[in-house]
Amino acid sequence: MKKENHTLVSAFVLQGFSSFHEHQLTLFVVFLALYILTLAGNVIIVTIIGLDRHLHTPMYFFLSMLSASETVYTLVIIPRMLSSLIGLNQPISLAGCATQMFFFITLAINNCFLLTAMGYDRYVAICNPLRYSVIMKKSVCIQLVWGACSTGLAVAVTQVCAVFRLPFCDSEVAHFFCDIRPVMKLSCIDITVNEILTLIISVLVILIPMGLIFISYILIVSTILKIASAEGRKKAFATCASHITVVIVHYGCASIAYLKPKSENTKDEDQLISVTYTVITPLLNPVVYTLRNKEVKEALCRAIGRKLS
Repeated sequence: MKKENHTLVSAFVLQGFSSFHEHQLTLFVVFLALYILTLAGNVIIVTIIGLDRHLHTPMYFFLSMLSASETVYTLVIIPRMLSSLIGLNQPISLAGCATQMFFFITLAINNCFLLTAMGYDRYVAICNPLRYSVIMKKSVCIQLVWGACSTGLAVAVTQVCAVFRLPFCDSEVAHFFCDIRPVMKLSCIDITVNEILTLIISVLVILIPMGLIFISYILIVSTILKIASAEGRKKAFATCASHITVVIVHYGCASIAYLKPKSENTKDEDQLISVTYTVITPLLNPVVYTLRNKEVKEALCRAIGRKLS
């Protein structure tokens, strides 16, 4: 095919789960159920934190921001994926694809750095408890959230501009949303530079937050081990359990999806990893923080009690 210096297609078709044709109805039911649970869980968390004054702390402020981000994140990807599973596989314009990719990148990176901010909050709470209210004042929390969002926006603009300056010769995206690598593969020209840029960005936005969280927890664990009381150590660890669980799953899936060698998995395996990252991980946040977090459960019970009374 002749390689011309302009875009040769005007729209993409998301192939999604076309190779799972006989299971598409089952997948639709499963993903729809998970999607409803994810939306409901995150909306409940944001609402409970907003209404219950006992949860007006930096930790739960970050959690509400993360839940809100996860809600929009799923809205960007899952509805179109569900429509394709029931045969409503309409083409997506280049502008629509670029918009989806932009929000996906922005929110994914925002989530990574919000989890880092939550790790820093836990570090200050356990290692500097007497200065907690001074260090983690409202203005600092807002700055951390704004920094996370700004980083996501800057990276998204860079990545989307780099991808959509390419000329495309094929219109069939072998994925269920406009992810970076599946779209780049449709280009008529060599994409080595884009692949290097994508790898560098992936390393920076995954490994840097992971490293900061890892350092925070080294300091947290060393501080907890110095606590003389076994009950005190247990209570300190309990305040970090939910965050650690979400971090392990979130960064584990992100690392497999974006840092693995590109030839290591098949297309179906790549999509399975992406499903875990885009569908399962956002559900994990409300599940972990409602089932494992005593304060959130108590706030939920208070809200239900007021509603019933």
